[in-house]
Amino acid sequence: MPADERFAVRRDRARASVTRTLTATPALSGVPLPPGLALRGRLATGARRPGTPRGSGRGDSGPRPPRTGRGGGPRRTYERARRAWDRPLTAYYVILGSSLLITVLGLVMVYSASMIKALDISKPATYFFGKQFLAAVIGGALMLLASRMPVKLHRALAYPILMVTVFLMVLVQVPGIGMSVNGNQNWLYLGGPFQLQPSEFGKLALILWGADLLARKQDKRLLTQWKHMLVPLVPVAFMLLGLIMLGGDMGTAIILTAILFGLLWLAGAPTRLFAGVLGFAAVIAFLLIRTSPNRMSRLACMGVSEPDPEGGCWQAAHGIYALASGGWFGSGLGASVEKWGQLPEPHTDFIFAITGEELGLAGTLSVLALFAALGYAGIRVAGRTEDPFVRFAAGGVTTWITAQAVINIGAVLGLLPIAGVPLPLFSYGGSALLPTMFAVGLMIAFAREDPAAKAALAMRKPGVRWKTMRRRVKKRPSGER
Repeated sequence: MPADERFAVRRDRARASVTRTLTATPALSGVPLPPGLALRGRLATGARRPGTPRGSGRGDSGPRPPRTGRGGGPRRTYERARRAWDRPLTAYYVILGSSLLITVLGLVMVYSASMIKALDISKPATYFFGKQFLAAVIGGALMLLASRMPVKLHRALAYPILMVTVFLMVLVQVPGIGMSVNGNQNWLYLGGPFQLQPSEFGKLALILWGADLLARKQDKRLLTQWKHMLVPLVPVAFMLLGLIMLGGDMGTAIILTAILFGLLWLAGAPTRLFAGVLGFAAVIAFLLIRTSPNRMSRLACMGVSEPDPEGGCWQAAHGIYALASGGWFGSGLGASVEKWGQLPEPHTDFIFAITGEELGLAGTLSVLALFAALGYAGIRVAGRTEDPFVRFAAGGVTTWITAQAVINIGAVLGLLPIAGVPLPLFSYGGSALLPTMFAVGLMIAFAREDPAAKAALAMRKPGVRWKTMRRRVKKRPSGER
């Protein structure tokens, strides 16, 4: 063999030895190699040559499994949903969207459930719908106003709203001024077909005033003492309850009591104190029910499936009939049978039964889902804020809406006594709709006050977005972008 060929063979062997040493030693694996040596090293260590099919190299044990797409599976879907729910503006959009959907669906059902009742009293078929639509327009303006008001202004309005509400509730009991509707002396006549129930505004007044009171006491660290937690919150609440019970409206009194318990719970009332107030309220409620034959008859109608031969439990039984005849998807909008004089109050307290008859299980579950979303969003607003007033007020409003919805739907299902309370944002009644929509606007304002939500809303303004885009885009030397 010529000398030059022997030299070339030795040179190739030396390069291969150096390559194997560098590849096998972790400390030297990052040393850069010359181009020719690096190529020879890759070939020497068994790397795949260009054009060689995958799986034929020395280091491959077989064909690789196919890659799954990015779409992913239930876990990935759950993670995406959780991240979307944790966004800063989620509570804002959920409160706004669910409340508007409940109100719009309520308008549709009020029209469907009340047309026969309106014709029966010699009124146009749209009589009750027109009044409810007017109340919804006014309530929408109140909701927009409340959502744009700062928190300080809400706190400043707490005492004036409470004083005006107490004055109106006292005025109801004056003979010749107050009106009696269905045996309850809780109405004021405003002229024409319009009436006002001041006790509905008492719920909003107690929430705003109680939240402001508890927030000021928490700032002074006085809520650790029982007397500061109870006084004057509980006496003022009992004064409102007394004025309501003078008119005989126990359903509204139950909702007001639930709001009081919600405020005490959020204030951190100990179990003994909470149980004491609850026990006292239970004794008062038992005495009021026991001394009233009407309330005793309502309590006896729980769970009945047929009316008495004497006509007792007629409303409770026909509410079950309406729900049972709805099926999965209902008989169709406007096709209810029970609203033709069989079911009393089809557009107010028992509108949920007509919803089940015309829209079926799908419609009733949709209503329940909307109320559940509204309640959860309210809890989220109350739990994520650092402002004590916002926490107490948002928790009070959430307690009000969810407790009233549970009591109304439970009565229609036969699980609770008929309390005579409307379904919030859904049933007919302007006196109930106006303060409820203002309370929803209150929660929207609280959701907007969150620092992260403020930043997200600021970034969505057209001017801020345009300036941000202009700042990120750099001009080229030629003047083009």
